[in-house]
Amino acid sequence: MDKKVESINNFECKDWILNKHYAKRMCSISYAFGLYIDGILNGVCTFGFPPNYNYNNGKCVFNTYQCLTLELNRLVINDGLPKNTLSYFVSKCLKMLPKPSCIVSYADPNQGHNGYIYQATNWIYTGVSTPKHKYVFEDGGTFDVRRGIDNKGKVVDKMLMKPTHRYLYFNGSKTDVKQMKKYLKMKVYEYPKGDNRRYDSSYKPLIQIKLF
Repeated sequence: MDKKVESINNFECKDWILNKHYAKRMCSISYAFGLYIDGILNGVCTFGFPPNYNYNNGKCVFNTYQCLTLELNRLVINDGLPKNTLSYFVSKCLKMLPKPSCIVSYADPNQGHNGYIYQATNWIYTGVSTPKHKYVFEDGGTFDVRRGIDNKGKVVDKMLMKPTHRYLYFNGSKTDVKQMKKYLKMKVYEYPKGDNRRYDSSYKPLIQIKLF
């Protein structure tokens, strides 16, 4: 089995993001990578600038330290791949990003996620984000801040969502990482545990072959 991770174009991610990832919506993409196994695309991972402006240049993360800040905003691979394939993929992607950089990502317990892939690849756990509400409209549509609007209409229910788990990864030389840890202003906590719930990722994206 030949595994490779390559930079890919944004349009190559579209089918995966809209139909296979649980969010089912596009996101801001600055860097996109594909996992190729025996020349066939088996996963995508994308990074973009965080929607929260205060994360730009690390303002929300560090005291008196600035660096490129990105969000790992989409990660999905095919089912049935060998053990540790996902951690291999994420590790390779991180190495291909600009350095020094701080990467933030979230695990959504409302989707049954605790962030075990970030724990396996040595990210720092900094607690949970501010809880948000989910609104349900009379036509069955929903709205929440991170996922956007499905439909509009009269609100018939309002539910407090579980806060998302927030992880950070310091990407750079030993000196860079040492400086980031020194000036980190967020508290660091022990990794959260719990049962993960798998979402339906059975959709088969269009086969894309890489000619190496």
